[in-house]
Amino acid sequence: MSIPTAALWIGTYPTAGDAPGTGEGIWRVDIDPSGRFAGGELVVQAASPSFLALDPSGRTLLAVTEREPGRLTSFRVSDAGELSPASAAASGGSGPCHVVATATVAWVANYTDGVAAAVPLADDGGLRAPRTFSHAGSGPVADRQEGPHAHFTHVWGDRVLVSDLGTDELRTYPLDAGEEVGTTTVAAVLPPGTGPRHLVELADGTILVAGELDCRLHVLVPAGPGRLEHVGSVAITGRTMPDGAAGYPSHISVAGDLVHVGVRGPDVLSVLRVREAPAGADGPGVVGHLVVENVSDVDLGAGAWPRHHAVLADGAVVVVAAQNTDELIAVRLDRASGAGEVVDRLELPVPACVLEA
Repeated sequence: MSIPTAALWIGTYPTAGDAPGTGEGIWRVDIDPSGRFAGGELVVQAASPSFLALDPSGRTLLAVTEREPGRLTSFRVSDAGELSPASAAASGGSGPCHVVATATVAWVANYTDGVAAAVPLADDGGLRAPRTFSHAGSGPVADRQEGPHAHFTHVWGDRVLVSDLGTDELRTYPLDAGEEVGTTTVAAVLPPGTGPRHLVELADGTILVAGELDCRLHVLVPAGPGRLEHVGSVAITGRTMPDGAAGYPSHISVAGDLVHVGVRGPDVLSVLRVREAPAGADGPGVVGHLVVENVSDVDLGAGAWPRHHAVLADGAVVVVAAQNTDELIAVRLDRASGAGEVVDRLELPVPACVLEA
């Protein structure tokens, strides 16, 4: 009997020193339930497809083009796992770095100029001109927060949340972008210098945000329609870079009571356990209604620079895109303890995004 495998889509960056569009593209990689890679191939060439998303049907794959001008491209996915170009549109801004799709719209975060954009999406993968929402503001970290930097989009009920690393805010918009631009709402303000990057939503509506600039996990709770309250934060990891500086969190995910955060610099996959705090609990790790504790830091190897990851097999396997060592890294996790180990590596040029097909 053959062992069932999972298929992954991998987005990439150009090789260092090469211009976008000179060979990078979207790869398809197979992996078995134990975390062993079963080969991979470059399915389609595309310029800087640094982030990918599937529509709810799984038949349309979207890729940002992280160059100037920013673009969003859609591909139709065949039953055989092949990609054929369907449509392309402007991303609405400069340096698009993230996209999420519903059945009717793709939301794009444009990092360089801090523009969030809603791109209408048809059943056949067709894209139309985006509706854009410009952010404004800055933060105290002069070299990273000189202006707005939209970084992540998250479907939040009938709205969308957009994290802005440059302004330390989460902004919210109607999911269908049907209201006027002037009705944009700031859903939450984080502590100055947080640099909110990616986030996850727990089952009870709690939002966990990875602070790229302070290397902390921030906890936000619902505080009325379209609003979130920041109730505190904890260190993501005790690991540091060789010079003693904190690392730079990238992607965050959740499976059961375990939260996973890739941390660049220390080059670890940090695993934290999140649980309901006992009544009256206080002390280290207690943040609002939660107890959050780091239970392991899985070493990925010096220089790995974990940019993104995907969680497979109900949380037992995490596949990490190690941007600077040109490889995918498979981590096997013990879900009871949170401990993990690297079980396989696959050479692949400048991986930036891992998406389960």
